[in-house]
Amino acid sequence: KHAVYAAMVEAMDEAVGKVLTALDKAGVAENTMVFFTSDNGGLSTSEGSPTSNLPLRGGKGWVYEGGIREPWIIRYPGVTKPGSVSSEMICSIDLLPTVASSIGSKFKHKVDGIDLTPALKGQKLNREALYWHYPHYGNQGGEPSSIIMEGKWKLIHYHEDGRDELYDLNKDIGEQNDLIEAEAKRAQKMRQRLDDWLKKTKATLPT
Repeated sequence: KHAVYAAMVEAMDEAVGKVLTALDKAGVAENTMVFFTSDNGGLSTSEGSPTSNLPLRGGKGWVYEGGIREPWIIRYPGVTKPGSVSSEMICSIDLLPTVASSIGSKFKHKVDGIDLTPALKGQKLNREALYWHYPHYGNQGGEPSSIIMEGKWKLIHYHEDGRDELYDLNKDIGEQNDLIEAEAKRAQKMRQRLDDWLKKTKATLPT
């Protein structure tokens, strides 16, 4: 039903193949890190639905998992094992410290993100939380909101009316069961940490 979208996906697939083939021909494939991911989930919202992110809720432009949970494919010769899978929680802010670590570079200042090398070796990451900040409306239907994710727990704060939602992603990947009342104490602590992070980063808030 969406021939143009399908053609875009096919073109992207072919383009990735051309890049990997070029690395092989240049003889640098074994000395090159390759990361493949996306900035958001498939378009499956008020602007149109050429894709489906089920069982995830929402899609591009939304803060539910259908909008922010992305697969990553990473090839790091000598570190990653072909066909291996990790469920560690990562983010694109981790790219810089990971690449820097691979060449032995160190920062003199604090940077966002952490080195993913342990996860690429099948180990656990030492990460307390991840944060997202989306302080505006989106043409796909998303609202001004911020997120804190701690392990399986995800809290969404909406800036328009101040409401919060809390989900246990291990039991409810589709974010259908809001636990904001059942887990009130947990939600309160997570909301405080989110507020502290927004202040610390001097995040722009909607007015």
